[in-house]
Amino acid sequence: MLRFIVSRLLWMIPSLVALSFLSFVLIELPPGDYVTTYIATLAASNEVVDQNTAADLRARFGLDQPMIVQYFKWIVGIVTEGNFGLSFEWQQPVSELIWERMSLTLLLTVSTLLLTWGLALPIGVFSAVKKYSVGDYIATFFSFLGLAIPSFLLALVLMYVAAVKFGQDVGGLFSEPYVAAPWSFGKVLDLLSHLWVPVVILAVSGTASLIRVMRANMLDELNKPYVTTARAKGLSEFALLVKYPLRVALNPFISTIAWLLPNLVSGSVIVAIVLSLPTAGPMLLQSLMSQDMYLAGAFVLLICALTLLGSLVSDILLALVDPRIRLE
Repeated sequence: MLRFIVSRLLWMIPSLVALSFLSFVLIELPPGDYVTTYIATLAASNEVVDQNTAADLRARFGLDQPMIVQYFKWIVGIVTEGNFGLSFEWQQPVSELIWERMSLTLLLTVSTLLLTWGLALPIGVFSAVKKYSVGDYIATFFSFLGLAIPSFLLALVLMYVAAVKFGQDVGGLFSEPYVAAPWSFGKVLDLLSHLWVPVVILAVSGTASLIRVMRANMLDELNKPYVTTARAKGLSEFALLVKYPLRVALNPFISTIAWLLPNLVSGSVIVAIVLSLPTAGPMLLQSLMSQDMYLAGAFVLLICALTLLGSLVSDILLALVDPRIRLE
């Protein structure tokens, strides 16, 4: 196990270097740069920027240098100083912008995960044990319904219901008086009163998918000889399910960690925009649209690093839970 972990961590270093370069190249591929986007925005407001001013802006931001030079300056700053550069659009250090959004993103993602697992695990097990029963058909119907409904459409419906039926302000994660207020007990309560809407919306699709996966896995395991042997030894049905087939069927839940960590940054961008959530997703999209390359590159690099880390954690936990898996 230790050798496997060390080996994976060592391989992550060249992987991150390669991914950082590819990310930077992809962000640079669209025609133009941040100054081009900025000039186009000013032109839409009938403001004219001459060529000398545009050249000065490019020199100020370092955009007049070759791409490979820009990349090396960026990556050296990250490695030696932890400096991800300065955001062109926000005129703030990229690291400050990212971490200020990550706390609320982490809270939203963890809450969604707990609700997803809390619903999908028991419903999936029940649906498999009571196969072809009325409860199984009801769970199957709502599972397919959850998979079919687009998240942004569900967001619009829940916003209407929350606003019209309950009179609740559903835009963002805070009411207007608490947006810029320091943290307090009242602000926490206000956050919790707003949090349920995006959590429910984001959990619907994931819950529906995991219910189907859990049901299929449990059905595969319930007919295995080891289950028949355990039942013949006199184990109660509940103890048998928890000790044997459920433990093996948990693999897909553990595997979700591989995409859970990168989902902290990139997940559910459309829902976040519809609900005006101050999370990382909308900032990532805006940085890509405005070609704010240092901010966008930092987000993409963070997604890559979290993907590698999530895969490592998922592999280790799978080996611990399922004795059939051997990392070596």
